[in-house]
Amino acid sequence: MKHLTFCLFILLCGVIDGKSASPIKEKAKLMWFDGEANFKRFSNPDSIDFYLEKIKKIGFTDAVVDIRPITGEVFYKSEFAPQMKDWDGFVRPDFDYLAHFIQKAHELGMKVHASLNVFVGGHNFFDRGQVYTSHPEWASMVYTPDKGIVSIMTQKKKYSAMINPINKDFQKHILNVLKEVTRKYPKLDGFILDRVRYDGITGDFSDISRTTFESYIGHKVENYPADIYEWKKDSAGADYYAKGKYFTKWIEWRTKNIYDFMVLAKKEIKAINPKISFGTYTGAWYSSYFEVGVNWASNKYDPSKDYDWATKDYKNYGYADMLDLYTTGNYYTSVTKKEYQANNKMVVNETDSKGAIGSWYCVEGSCERVKGILNGHKFLGGILVDQFYDNRPQLSRTIAMNLQASDGLMVFDIVHIINKNLWKEVEDGFKMAEDKNAFK
Repeated sequence: MKHLTFCLFILLCGVIDGKSASPIKEKAKLMWFDGEANFKRFSNPDSIDFYLEKIKKIGFTDAVVDIRPITGEVFYKSEFAPQMKDWDGFVRPDFDYLAHFIQKAHELGMKVHASLNVFVGGHNFFDRGQVYTSHPEWASMVYTPDKGIVSIMTQKKKYSAMINPINKDFQKHILNVLKEVTRKYPKLDGFILDRVRYDGITGDFSDISRTTFESYIGHKVENYPADIYEWKKDSAGADYYAKGKYFTKWIEWRTKNIYDFMVLAKKEIKAINPKISFGTYTGAWYSSYFEVGVNWASNKYDPSKDYDWATKDYKNYGYADMLDLYTTGNYYTSVTKKEYQANNKMVVNETDSKGAIGSWYCVEGSCERVKGILNGHKFLGGILVDQFYDNRPQLSRTIAMNLQASDGLMVFDIVHIINKNLWKEVEDGFKMAEDKNAFK
């Protein structure tokens, strides 16, 4: 059965070697430390120590430390990128943020992964970042229903000022940053790259993208961008895109661009430190994630058999097989398939052009589908904590289901747990995961 677009909310996956599932206590449990949201709180080594000790005591095994927020600034002294020294009026004291995380975590027997937002260089809510200062030419040109092709910096409802992934100048820049971090922090356990994607179906429609795509297909696109797709309105006045004759080839090409970058990034990082873990985070909503140019499946899985947006060559750009760690976002408020079927809720996430329904859009259903797409590779199932502010017990249940149904857990993000004092719910989730009858 063919599907057009789907949405969902999902958070993590951890790829290793495809062996049978480990006992719950042995599974990796990652806590994410967002850069901007935690900027002030974690601007003191004592605070880092306190919360690392706290999450270690609960049962977390790894810390994911954001060191390149969406502005494109970094949290260390860099030769290539501006350092973020202040945020929201607070100036951070001068100390080596990531080095302290690594030192303390290793003392506790925990691992540290550096997270970097890759194809983004500005915060549209604050007009802050690289595209607003030194490199406006990096900003993605997006094809909008109302204004045609414009800079993403003009789209103030989108907080991320995404970059055109094939911009060679930016690729050189971000690879220099990745190599610099690898050299500067030889004891770092791994990378989890975030936002290694296009903004969405609207990006990128720059002149560079047009000419590069034309070279890829071997001839001119006479009616651009309508031959890719054209914005129209349905009977209710809502915008939708009508596919043009090159749509599926365009989707294939964008996915190849992301795949090629992942291959290159891994090669450059591993050349410096062969033992470092190379990982990524994506959303688990595979059936609509083609809209951002990402194929996180195993290349043994052929999506063209299931989806009408995939060419026969699309499967060649599945990158799960090259990863050491895959984390995917199970961003659903429904935990079991039975719960989902009771409400049949439409799910929409930030990267999708429209919502979707189906048993995929709960934690249990998602994990079942992800296993097939990954062809046996391991993955960590992730949660978005602020979805459960108004239903605290459900936070415990989604933690337990992710631990039972996937190969580990990633929690995004510690700020939500701290601000709403959700520590008990997290601990309850770990305990519930040990109960084989918890969801019967």
